Amino acid sequence: MQRRFHAPVVLPADPSCSLLRDAVVDVDADGRISYCGPAATAPGSAAPVTTLTGILLPGLVNTHAHSPMTLLRGMGGDLPLLPWLNEIIWPAEAKLRADDVRTGMLLGSVEMLRHGVTTSAEMYFEGEQLVDAVLTTGGRVLVAPPVMELPGLDWRAQLKAIERWIDTDGLRFGPGDRIELGYGPHSAYMLSSEGLRATAESARSRGALVQIHIAEAAAEDTAVRASHGSVPAFLQELGVLDGRVLAAHAIHLSDADIALFAAHGVGMAHCPGSNAKLASGIARIADLRAAGVAVGLGTDGPASNDDIDLWEELQLAAMFARLATGDSTVLTAADVFLLATRGGAAALGRADIGAIEAGRWADLVHVDLDDPAFACGLDVPDVQLLSNLVWAAGSRRVRDVWVAGEQVVADGESLKVDRAKVQAGVAETAARLRA
Repeated sequence: MQRRFHAPVVLPADPSCSLLRDAVVDVDADGRISYCGPAATAPGSAAPVTTLTGILLPGLVNTHAHSPMTLLRGMGGDLPLLPWLNEIIWPAEAKLRADDVRTGMLLGSVEMLRHGVTTSAEMYFEGEQLVDAVLTTGGRVLVAPPVMELPGLDWRAQLKAIERWIDTDGLRFGPGDRIELGYGPHSAYMLSSEGLRATAESARSRGALVQIHIAEAAAEDTAVRASHGSVPAFLQELGVLDGRVLAAHAIHLSDADIALFAAHGVGMAHCPGSNAKLASGIARIADLRAAGVAVGLGTDGPASNDDIDLWEELQLAAMFARLATGDSTVLTAADVFLLATRGGAAALGRADIGAIEAGRWADLVHVDLDDPAFACGLDVPDVQLLSNLVWAAGSRRVRDVWVAGEQVVADGESLKVDRAKVQAGVAETAARLRA
């Protein structure tokens, strides 16, 4: 159904991060934006009008997550990355049933939508269950079923399963193209050269996104670095960087690695909260952006962060970049807002989300101003209002959310699922996993 939204402030996430006062956003019958601009110059419309208080902005884009891990939240929370994976997480995940993944993803999706995160890029097992969960909540997801080598896992079988799924259902499907399928080779240390090369070739032939962990911890990939100099150099040799690629974490990079990312159009998912909690390091965001690498923000999983609140990542990304460079201006509130919206979409190779522009999907978030963070009101300079949103309010006042023009959150609660029931399901499953 066509609809017009009228708000005192609209943040379209255009390249200059402008702020529109007294603006409208029109949504067509397919759920795409047809107009965004001042109300005074808006085209005539007979569509129903939704009048909002506060700020209307695009849905945030979480470029790297393992959201079904809501089931494992808090487990091994004081361990570094590799012991955490080997001793805690992978043994627990070995106990998961297919429907457990749906249970965990339901809660993860609801949690993100309530924070105004409308899209997430997920790397996790049982992709069909994950997709069913997101279609149930009304969110948007890019799914990357893992391709990896562990006892009992055959990477060839995993790869064939992904190929069958894409060839059967298509690369994108669901109402409003809510689902996109891709490939999730875990990392250079969890998959052989043959597996990495075969996965890259399969994804490239289908135009699919490859989501892969790269250079997350200093202690990983030691054999690859010893023989090839760096993980990006190794992946380039195998042809992995030649298609659509999203590099998660990418902390321990050289200047040459960053140049490789830029030359191959590799997107980067910056996960400052998880990186800090696991003491993995601080990514070179200023250098990556200066080189022209498309950078988005990610939460990583809710067992390594431990929330899935991308607004927190905006603040951490700016603070860590400032600390790393000694420059308090290196990432501004406008910069990180764009990383969480337009930048995240670019990192994923998606020009149809991440901004309020004609032709993009109407993934919209309404933030009201009933909060001390906005006590100064709307009648402040644009830069101050944006600063209040990013630095002070965050996700606290997200009230309403639409995906492809369909409202999925109202007054801070899901319209599609019973949150209390979903939380009870996670509690029951988590208790079984601990037994």
